[in-house]
Amino acid sequence: MNAPRLQLRDVPPRSAFALEQAGAHPLLARLLAARGVCRPEELDDGLAQLLPPQALAGADAAARLLADTVQQRHRLCVVADYDCDGATACAVLLRGLRLLGAAPGTLHYVVPDRAVHGYGLTPAIVDLACAKQPQLLVTVDNGIASFEGVAHARACGLQVLVTDHHLPAVDDGQVRLPPADVIVNPNQPGCGFASKALAGVGVVFYVLLATRAELRARGAFDAAAQPKLDSLLDLVALGTVADVVQLDANNRRLVAQGLKRIRAGRMQPGVAALFAVAGRDPRRAAAFDFGFALGPRINAAGRLSDMTVGIECLLSDDAARAAALAQALDGINRQRRELESGMQQQAQVALDGLMPDEQVAPPSALALFDPAFHEGVVGIVAGRLKDRLHRPAFVFARGADGWLKGSGRSIPGFHLRDALDLVAKRHPQLLQRFGGHAMAAGCSIAEAQFGAFGQALQQVADEWLDPAMLTRTLRTDGPLQAEWFNPSTAALLEAQVWGQGFEAPLFCDEVQVLQQRLVGEKHLKLRVRHAGAVRDAIWFGRAEPVAEQLRLAYRLSVDEWQGQQRVQMVVEAAG
Repeated sequence: MNAPRLQLRDVPPRSAFALEQAGAHPLLARLLAARGVCRPEELDDGLAQLLPPQALAGADAAARLLADTVQQRHRLCVVADYDCDGATACAVLLRGLRLLGAAPGTLHYVVPDRAVHGYGLTPAIVDLACAKQPQLLVTVDNGIASFEGVAHARACGLQVLVTDHHLPAVDDGQVRLPPADVIVNPNQPGCGFASKALAGVGVVFYVLLATRAELRARGAFDAAAQPKLDSLLDLVALGTVADVVQLDANNRRLVAQGLKRIRAGRMQPGVAALFAVAGRDPRRAAAFDFGFALGPRINAAGRLSDMTVGIECLLSDDAARAAALAQALDGINRQRRELESGMQQQAQVALDGLMPDEQVAPPSALALFDPAFHEGVVGIVAGRLKDRLHRPAFVFARGADGWLKGSGRSIPGFHLRDALDLVAKRHPQLLQRFGGHAMAAGCSIAEAQFGAFGQALQQVADEWLDPAMLTRTLRTDGPLQAEWFNPSTAALLEAQVWGQGFEAPLFCDEVQVLQQRLVGEKHLKLRVRHAGAVRDAIWFGRAEPVAEQLRLAYRLSVDEWQGQQRVQMVVEAAG
C-alpha cells in the first residue's frame, strides 16, 4: 500500500490564544484548539459540566420504573451484551442499584453466548431471564432492534426497559422501535440529548443519575446523604473508551473523571486486578490503557468464552476473587491473540489470491470468509484489514446455526450500517439480519450468498468512495518545538483524554536518520537528528529500511529504563 497522505491540522489562532490565556500550556492550547475546543470553560472537566440527565429522553420514565422496583423490592434482571461496553454497563447498573437501596437477592443478570444466542434480546434470552423470576427486564447496550425479544418478554408478563445507544431500525424511511415500556437511547427520534455518542455504559450511568433524583424526590434520602454514583466512573470510563465511541466533550468529561479516580487509587477491585495482569500502572492510567490493555481482556471473554467471567470480575468486591478472574481473562486474551494471529495469516493468503499484484490497488471493499475462521475474532481481523488497506472490510465465520456471521469495520466517509441497509434494499433476500454503526457493523448471511454479498458491498463502495477517500489521511499537528521535547511534556499529553474523534497528538518533522536497525525481527529502531539534537525513535511493525532524510509523523512516548526516563518518537508514518 502507498504511504498515507499527511495533512496539517488547522489551528484557529483566537481559540488557541483564549485557551492559553485561561491557563492552558501553550502546546496544549494549540492541540486542543485544533480539535475544536474554543472556549476556556471547555477546559473544565468537572462533573458539574456534564449534560443534565433530564435532557435524555426516557430517563425520567426509566427512573420512575427503577425507583418503583427498588422501593417495592421487586426482582430485576439485566440482559447484558458480550462486549466491554455491555459488561461495564451491566456492572454499573447492578452496582448503582445496590447503592440506591435495592434489596439483596433482587438483582440478577444474564448475558448471551455469542455462538449460541447471537446478539441482543432474543426470545431465547428472555426465557433464560425468566428463570430468575423478575418483574422487570432491563437491557444494557442492546435492545433497540429486539422486536421479537421485547414482544416475547411482554407476553411473559414482564415490564421491559431498553437502554441502548445503537441506531434504531428504519423500514421504508420510518424509524421502528420495539414495544418496550420505556426506551432510553440518545439516538431514538425526538431525543434532544446533545451527546449522541454516549456509550451503552454512559446511558446506564445517566439512567442511574435520574433514578437517584427520583428517589431523592420521594424522600428516600436527602442531597447530603445521597449515594455517590461517581464511584462508578472508573467503569463508565473503561466502557466508553473500549467501545470506541466518539469522545465528544461530554464523553471526555466522563473518561477524565474515571481516570482521576483510578490514578488516586479509587477503583473497583476488578479494575485494579485488570491493571495488574496487564502490567500497567494505575497511577499513570490513560485512556490508552482502557482501549489496548483492559478492554481487550474483557472483550476476549465474550469472543471466546463466557462474558460472565468479565462481568463477575467487575462486580466482585473481593480483591482475591477479582485477581483470579482477571488472571482467567488474561489467559483467554492470550488464546484470542493466538487465534487472531492464525486468522490474519489465513486472511493474507486469501488477499494474495484477490490481489496477486501488489502494485494493483485492492478492491474498494473487502469481504473474506474461511471455514476455519472463529466467529469471536472476525471483528478484530476486519479491523486489522481495514487499517492495513484503508478499505471497508467484512470478515465472516460459520456460526453454530449454519449462518455466516460477519463483522465489518469501515473508513471515514463510508457509513457501514447505511451501506448494509442499501444492500438489503437492493437484495431483499441476501441479509438475514444486520445492524451497527457508521464505523462498525455486523450481519448474517447464508453461506451460498457470500459471493453475492461481496459483490453487493463492493458495488456500494464503488458508488460512494472516490480515490481521495480510499487514500489514508493522517492529520498531524505539525512540528514539535525542541523546548517541548522532554518527559514533562510527554507526561502532560499522556494525562489528557484522547481517543476516537479526539485523536492523540501526532507531530511531523523533518529528520536525518543516523542509525537504523531491526529489533524483535519486525520493528525498526532509529537514531535521528531532530531540531539539532539526537533522538531515539521506533517504528512498530516496520521491517523495511528508510531513507536518510525523511519527514516523520510521530507521537511522543516516555521510555523508562533502570529508573531513567527518556522521550522517544513512536513513528506512525513517513512522508
